[in-house]
Amino acid sequence: MSLWTAAEAAAATGGRAVGDWACNGVSIDTRTIAAGDLFVALKDVRDGHDFVAMALEKGAGAALVSRIPEGVADDAPLLIVEDVLKGLEALGAAARARTKAKVVAVTGSVGKTSTKEMLLAIFADQGRAHASVDSYNNHWGVPLTLARMPVDTEFAVIEIGMNHPGEISPLAILTRPDAAMVTTVAAVHLAAFDDVAGIAVEKAAIFDGLQPGGVAVINADIDHAAILMAKAVDRRLRDIEFGVNAYHFKLKDVQVQGDTTVVQADADGTPLLFKIGTPGRHFAMNALGALAIAQAMGADLALAAASLGRWTPYKGRGVREVIHLDTVDTHLTLNLIDDSYNANPTSMAAALEVLAASEVTHDIGRVSKGRRIAYLGDMKELGSDEIALHAGLAHLKATKQLDLIHCIGPLMRSLYDLLPAHQRGEWAATSAELLPGLSSHLDSGDVVLAKGSLSMKLGLIVDAIRKMGHPVTNVDAG
Repeated sequence: MSLWTAAEAAAATGGRAVGDWACNGVSIDTRTIAAGDLFVALKDVRDGHDFVAMALEKGAGAALVSRIPEGVADDAPLLIVEDVLKGLEALGAAARARTKAKVVAVTGSVGKTSTKEMLLAIFADQGRAHASVDSYNNHWGVPLTLARMPVDTEFAVIEIGMNHPGEISPLAILTRPDAAMVTTVAAVHLAAFDDVAGIAVEKAAIFDGLQPGGVAVINADIDHAAILMAKAVDRRLRDIEFGVNAYHFKLKDVQVQGDTTVVQADADGTPLLFKIGTPGRHFAMNALGALAIAQAMGADLALAAASLGRWTPYKGRGVREVIHLDTVDTHLTLNLIDDSYNANPTSMAAALEVLAASEVTHDIGRVSKGRRIAYLGDMKELGSDEIALHAGLAHLKATKQLDLIHCIGPLMRSLYDLLPAHQRGEWAATSAELLPGLSSHLDSGDVVLAKGSLSMKLGLIVDAIRKMGHPVTNVDAG
């Protein structure tokens, strides 16, 4: 069964179909396009119309365009609309309207992608599930995710993000979720908001897409939870709280045991014990909210908890890797925590807490003492308080428990200058400047964290550490 036929897509968008085609997917990128995809010629840094011919050569089933591009035959399989983005939005709206799926929307200053992935893991174990890819959560990512949703989907999880006021509400209305969750509200994107309360108001706008009686899942522990709860009351929604101070899904205890987090909670009066296959108190909070959503959507809570035990973080968001530094001796390893995708004060504090609690291994490397080492890059879009927010990291309990901290970027200089001499590693303006000699700074037994805003390119540090590794040789004597 195809995802979209020419007739269906034309009816959904009000456009004109050229040819009688059918597509099995929707793509905006010729680098990853699959045969049979509908290529959407969006305008961004480049005009997608410039790539239509290439997409068709690579096997695209058709292209969504606002004109016939140069070099494309008049009878090529196309869907011609007045505006490509609006056409994509209409396609997404039609996909949402034709499915009977239970749809969940997730937003939050921190943890929305991890929570989305947790929900996908839960729902995929209990039915046909669909979710946003990567962090496709903006004005084109949300309609793209919806347009990709198969008609027989049973559960869908749509991630919704924002950078400026007014972005979330229209995306939530397009998504029309049955339940919506706000993971947390924190000092993120302050350059575009007056204060954190303004961010809370924007996050609460995700409830605009819920019908009266829909489910609003709210973190009860955040400072501005009252703003979210007031919006839920105003919209006549059913609210479910999660967190230490929650009434419904109450967090009782979190224990990090090696690479596992053990969580004790109370779900509407019923004791709930579950494990997460990665360390971190912040993951426990996200997981508790995910379980609240799962129960509200009719999923089996026991099976959902079991799914979380098999879940691991998404790339760049706290993934732990063992790097083998010797081809034969498998004991010579270091542990890498790749949290390089993004950073803000809340997520940075959580990552530092995970690093501080990590177990190092002594007496296996040159240094003999295993160390907790951090590579920290600038946190962007924090507004006028950006210097103070970076400097404030120096006073965290977790920061003081680390052995060595390398800082990257002009804002992180404010942290670097406050570090005591025994903790102070190197400072550099860019990640690339720290690459020469990086391997000499690390040793077997170390646990290493890389975290910063995406533009700081901490991924270069992560890749360099991975390249220190060697494949493990089987030395079984047989």
